[in-house]
Formats: sequence, structure tokens, C-alpha cells
Amino acid sequence: MFIVGLTGGIATGKSTVSGILTDLGCEIIDADQVAREVVRPGKPAWSRIKLEFGESVFLDNGELDRDRLGQIIFTDTQKRQLVNRIVHPEVQKTIIFRLLKFFITGHKYIILDVPLLFESGKMLSFMAATVVVKCMDEQQITRLMARNSLTQAEALQRIGSQMSLEEKSKRATYVIDNSGTIADTELQVKKLYRTIESSNVHWRIRVAVVSCLAAVIALVSYILK
Repeated sequence: MFIVGLTGGIATGKSTVSGILTDLGCEIIDADQVAREVVRPGKPAWSRIKLEFGESVFLDNGELDRDRLGQIIFTDTQKRQLVNRIVHPEVQKTIIFRLLKFFITGHKYIILDVPLLFESGKMLSFMAATVVVKCMDEQQITRLMARNSLTQAEALQRIGSQMSLEEKSKRATYVIDNSGTIADTELQVKKLYRTIESSNVHWRIRVAVVSCLAAVIALVSYILK
């Protein structure tokens, strides 16, 4: 099994691309969704955030107020890094468990949807390929303002906290331009899908993994003789 990393800038349309890939039958692990799961009431990350930030970032029902926390961390680099140190390890553990499950059940590849794939850099070495979803700068600002009810200054601040789309596109294996119509984007995604489906990378990876396991078993058997 090989992993394809899907990323992009905030409000560039990554969810649209992910939805098209899902409709085509791709299995997708959404890091954002996992991040929501690990901060549910009672989870370790939820407890740590409560300890560090107090009750002000929680709703009356005990759930994390993501909008309130977002307002705090997007204006304070140190607090944003603190939240990342709390949440990211829990997200990574959950993702690794799900990847192992997909590997064991014989999947050819998995799409891993990670918003800050290039910014964190921690999972890049596991990717057989990366896909960046981009759009025009003006579109990104307008979409983010509308989606999150932000002022232009707030939208620019959030966009500025991420690596530029230009730099991400340079580093990507494939780029999906979501500046046009949904039909245009869908054509690009279907072309990408055909490319991924035709890849034989998964066989090389499985042979390598099986060879390593065989070597370990042989070594253990020799030691135990």
C-alpha cells in the first residue's frame, strides 16, 4: 500500500477535491476530522487544552469551541505551537492505526488529507506522491471570508500563517487548480485518479515489507534456537 498526500491552502477547495475522490471510490483519511475526534470531551488532548487555556475555549456542553480557540491561536504563534504540540501527536497516532488497518485489509493506496502537510513536514517521507489544491489568491481570500465570516484582515492573517500556495505547488507531485468551475476541477481530479489507479508502487512496497518481516522472523528464529 502506498500513501498519497492531499493538501492545499485554507479555503482553496481541498474538501471539494476530497469529495470527488471519495465518489470515485478512494479511501481517504481526513486529518481535520481526526483532529476533531481527538479533542472530544474526555480525550487526552481535550484535557490538556482545558488545563492550558481554561474554560473560555469550551462550549456549555463541554465541547471545544474551535472558533474561539482559532481566534486565539491565529494571533499568537506561541499558543498555536502549544496547541499543535498537544493535538498533533494524538492525530498522528490515530492516523497510523488507521493506515495499518487499511494495509492489513489489502488496500492498494490511501489518500491522506493533511492541511499542513508541508508546514509540519513530519509525514512527507511516508508519501509516495503529494497533491496540492490551489486557486487564485483573490478567490482564496473571498472564499475564506465568506466561509468563516472573517474580515479581510483576519482572512489574510490566517492565510499568512501557512506556507504560500506557490511554494506548496512547487513541492507537489501533482497540482489541482480549483480556480475554475467544478466541472474543470472534476476533470483534473479524474485524470489524477486514473494516474494513481494505474500505479504499481504498492507491489514494491508490499514486497519490501514482506521481505523485512521475513528477515525479522528468520533472525528471531535463529536467536531462539
